[in-house]
Amino acid sequence: MRDRLKAGAKLEVRVLDRSQKNELAIGRLDTHDNLIDITTGTVKLRAVFDNKDDTLFPNQFVNVRLLVDTVKDATVVPVAAIQRGQPGTFVYLVKADDTVEIRVVELGATDGDKVQIVKGLQPGDQVVTDGTDRLRDGAKIRRPGGGQPRAASGPPIANAPEGASQQGSDQRQQRRRQANGGSPGSAPGGAAAAQPNQ
Repeated sequence: MRDRLKAGAKLEVRVLDRSQKNELAIGRLDTHDNLIDITTGTVKLRAVFDNKDDTLFPNQFVNVRLLVDTVKDATVVPVAAIQRGQPGTFVYLVKADDTVEIRVVELGATDGDKVQIVKGLQPGDQVVTDGTDRLRDGAKIRRPGGGQPRAASGPPIANAPEGASQQGSDQRQQRRRQANGGSPGSAPGGAAAAQPNQ
């Protein structure tokens, strides 16, 4: 930000209400303090607004967005896809056979709920954003919505819901019983077992 100001750039500042849904004003960054507040680790900035329609008041609580630079042709993923662990910073990359692979990535700029991937992914790669705590390298996933890949702008891909591995285990036991002469619905002891229908 300091470099951009020194170069003479006029940085746009947008003011939003508490809910961050309504834009109240657009202005420009005027100056910044050269002192870091050691209690909060922050630097004070000063912006100038026309405020022609009187939407801003003294001591009003607002949220501010400062556009410092625009990164063009960036590969971005949801922040929820980013994991940190023994291999470093990584994502679970979804492969064509619906298994996942740990892919180490290098992060760039963050904007809200999106983060830039500088190295490690290509545009169009799909990553897991939900249920990553139950995954490991090579794990099989089930895509929501019947297995069809979603567009890059659609909701994220998730892993199989809880209990799916139990259902698979129950189906394997049922096949073993059938192979050993038991009826398809029979359970040990002759009781009928209901299978979840998912």
